[in-house]
Amino acid sequence: MADQVLVAFLRAWLPALGLRWPGYRKVRGLVGKRLKRRLGELGLPDLIAYQDLLARDPAERTRLEAMCRIPISRFYRDREVFDVIGRRLLPEAASRVAAKGDNEVKCWSAGCASGEEPYTLAMAWHFDVAPGWPALKFAVVATDADEVMIERAKAACYSASSLKELPQAWRERAFSQCGPLFCLTAEFRANVHFRLQDIRHAMPGGRFDLILCRNLVFTYFDEPLQQRLAGELHERLLPGGYLVLGSHETLPAGTEGFARLASKLPIYRRSSI
Repeated sequence: MADQVLVAFLRAWLPALGLRWPGYRKVRGLVGKRLKRRLGELGLPDLIAYQDLLARDPAERTRLEAMCRIPISRFYRDREVFDVIGRRLLPEAASRVAAKGDNEVKCWSAGCASGEEPYTLAMAWHFDVAPGWPALKFAVVATDADEVMIERAKAACYSASSLKELPQAWRERAFSQCGPLFCLTAEFRANVHFRLQDIRHAMPGGRFDLILCRNLVFTYFDEPLQQRLAGELHERLLPGGYLVLGSHETLPAGTEGFARLASKLPIYRRSSI
């Protein structure tokens, strides 16, 4: 499949799915491989024939949208961000919760893919925060629109390459080796709860001290959808809570109610109102 043909196809069809071409520029090869495989399954000669099918078959457009999901993840992805989460954001959340007389810090990992991100949060709490706040509980809700990813996340077994950025002490303490895979022990899985959920259509109930929404909404979704979801994410945060985006993401222009931390990191604090 020629690259220029793939690019023209994506530029034509991504907007129809509420997605944006700039987010796919660097990952279009992965989508191209999926499309090539799909053409083979359908017995179609090229993307021109596939576009004809898309024009008349809503179910195939849903299939195309699924092929455009990019589930790239690994433990402790973006080290600087997780250093700040463990050393500042979670301790601040613990302090706020205790000051209110509550007993649980609540987090949400949106677009959790195969679980590395929410499990990293659980480890950050266990190793960096829990010793100083032994009376507090900790819970992570992790959501994704891909059922296969959710099932992998629940299994919690990973290749060595997924763990390479974790601190060595965390790897040794939190995982047991099962053949070629490393499986997270039950202690670190207990407080992470997975849900099959598409953020465009539904969000978990309640409000959170910390939300991670990285490399999803503000990379791949179009601007109107970004604007709407930014407002909804604001409503899901408790006053003073934090929203963490991907390393190359920013909130859309005009988003209100957030203040970015005084750094280059993509971390935003909800106003106290």
